[in-house]
Amino acid sequence: MADVYHYPPDVFELLVETIPRLVRSKNAVVLFLQGAGVVQEDLRDVVSVLSTNPASINKFEIVRSVLIKVNSRADSGLRARREIIKRVVEFESFETCWENDQLKAKGLVASIREAVGKKDSFTRMEQERKTEREIRLSTLQAERTKLEKKHLEINNVNQRLSALFKMDDKPQERGKLLEGVLNDLFRIYGILIREDFRRKDPDTAVVVEQIDGVIELNGKIHLVEMKWLNAPVGIGEFSPHLVRLFGRADAHGIFIATNGYASSVISECRNALSQKTLFLCSLQEFVMLLQRQSDLVDFLSKKSNAAIIDKNPFLEILS
Repeated sequence: MADVYHYPPDVFELLVETIPRLVRSKNAVVLFLQGAGVVQEDLRDVVSVLSTNPASINKFEIVRSVLIKVNSRADSGLRARREIIKRVVEFESFETCWENDQLKAKGLVASIREAVGKKDSFTRMEQERKTEREIRLSTLQAERTKLEKKHLEINNVNQRLSALFKMDDKPQERGKLLEGVLNDLFRIYGILIREDFRRKDPDTAVVVEQIDGVIELNGKIHLVEMKWLNAPVGIGEFSPHLVRLFGRADAHGIFIATNGYASSVISECRNALSQKTLFLCSLQEFVMLLQRQSDLVDFLSKKSNAAIIDKNPFLEILS
């Protein structure tokens, strides 16, 4: 009973019946309790009676009187309570008991061992339940903290994206900032692999290819292109993205535009679906997604499924 603070009634009564039978004399009872760490203050009354009128008290009364005091103590009596239990359950020298008490003492010690074992099992189960509960609460708190952090990050991205609509006088700077905003959004959802990067010719160090971002969606690599234009994206702006996709065996593609797409682009994109998976998005969809705090991965997966299954490269969602 490692976690016992006070003896429950059944254990208390068993101890009162057992300890007097483990020793032969009243003074031996006092020595047993003293050796278990019972403080002199709790022994004083019985020691006084034994020195003045020993016949007026028996061994059972001594144990009961002392254990009542020990059991009424808080933390100060914890060590003694544990040590008394320990000494009783580990007792094996029954030959030192009075002959008439030996069998009774063995049975009582066995009963205490059983009671202690049950209470220890209960204590362990309670501790395990407590530990599981603490782990569960800790996990829930961690998830809640993670979710709150995600909401704050999404709100930050939303504010940054909204600010871009006020930068009509800085189109080049705005285009670059758009890449960073959307890449941060991909990062929040754990799908970003690389931000914008440039591939250079190994001999001349001339930039031969620039990609706005790379994400992994449903286990597939997707090259992401973003364009902030005042007019719908035409073939001239869309073709380089197709070239980059067809130059990579297993790459899929995503194109994000602010003002929609020319019909020729949608047609060209649909034709390419026989060989490549790619789909089109509008920036307005991302604005709505951020405002609603919808799931980005689910949004992109629906777009991808529409392109693969329905041959629809521009399924408009959240518009």
